[in-house]
Amino acid sequence: MWHCSGGCEVDIEKATMRSPLRVLYLCLFTFLLLRSGEGARQGQDIKCGACRALVDEMEWEISQVDPKKMIQTGSFRINPDGSQSVREVPLARSEGHLLEVLEEVCEKMKDYGERADPATNRKTYVRVTSRDGKAMDLSETTLDSRVSSSLKYACETIVEQHEDELIEFFAHETDNVKDKLCSKRTDLCDHALQIPHDEL
Repeated sequence: MWHCSGGCEVDIEKATMRSPLRVLYLCLFTFLLLRSGEGARQGQDIKCGACRALVDEMEWEISQVDPKKMIQTGSFRINPDGSQSVREVPLARSEGHLLEVLEEVCEKMKDYGERADPATNRKTYVRVTSRDGKAMDLSETTLDSRVSSSLKYACETIVEQHEDELIEFFAHETDNVKDKLCSKRTDLCDHALQIPHDEL
């Protein structure tokens, strides 16, 4: 027993016995904190990967429509001056076509696998099935149904939460949509500037 000047008593033996327990609790707390940060980063990687894959798939679908095909949009009512507020827009970038593509785009997430950067352990997502039948380099790519399911869920969430922004972007934007949409507009990618443009 140790007596302090304020009239308190401290059992030195009990205090030293608690000290290793406190160190253990502190280590456990630190470990859990780091793991939760890693889990949050993996969640961020999935969201970013899903956004970038979604953009890639949307751009592919848009590119498959003949750019000469046009569709009339606007009001078919006759204005008081006898004119109509109708305009022609490319079918590929029309709201109707974009909505159709958005309805099915998340199904394409099954065509993606996961790659981990050896230096940072950040995950990126790459297409594992070729659109043109050519062989693809799948080395260092993990094919896992859990990854596909996570990407699909993240994609569906993005479409649900950002449908208007997606339609707006794809109706007008053509340059660097991945970075503009996934980083600047939706803030889903915190590290997009470090990802090469041809990689998802």
